[in-house]
Amino acid sequence: MTFVPEIEGTLRKHMVKIPEVINRVSGINIFGKNIKSLMFTTDVAIIKNCNANAVIAVYPFTPQPVITHSIISASDIPVFCGVGGGTTTGKRVINIAMDAEFQGAIGVVVNAPTKNELIKALYSKIDIPIVVTVTSENTDIQARLDAGAEILNVSCAARTPEVVRAIRKKFPQVPIIATGGPTSESILETIEAGANTITYTPPSSAELFKHLMNKYREEL
Repeated sequence: MTFVPEIEGTLRKHMVKIPEVINRVSGINIFGKNIKSLMFTTDVAIIKNCNANAVIAVYPFTPQPVITHSIISASDIPVFCGVGGGTTTGKRVINIAMDAEFQGAIGVVVNAPTKNELIKALYSKIDIPIVVTVTSENTDIQARLDAGAEILNVSCAARTPEVVRAIRKKFPQVPIIATGGPTSESILETIEAGANTITYTPPSSAELFKHLMNKYREEL
């Protein structure tokens, strides 16, 4: 194995690191960048202090350009932006997606309920990848691809490896992002099922700060 030198610094040594096993995936090449790991967060402090290849900024509220702008401006790694498709739909999704592209997003993520007609309309307006979320094995993958989906984002909780495996069997070349789960074993299972890129959910800022405060207390 080739030795890889690592420079950490003194102040930036404390950071959120993805599990090493994620580096076993092939990754997805997007605009010349190989994306193997995605940090699932909208916390700009974590985004600035992590070693993931990119960020997937999806949140449980109506997408707002001011949030997209803040995340992209703070991030020094590529950002995939959530643009709706469930509660938020129609021209609003297209406008938010176009704004995200203009701000520098590397891709946009639409929710599982997004209609194929909207994906088609989105595909005709933007020149960055459309990532379609898959939450069930019953999803008509071919219809999604025909509409313009370029990457699948499989998020099926504990059944994610099973769903990834089923998709990969029918679509050997489709790019797949998938949630890896909480352990190295679950991540490896998802990779072996056929995922190209793994999404990692980091500890919250509160959890990270708790450990740091405990350390400070011990030093007093």
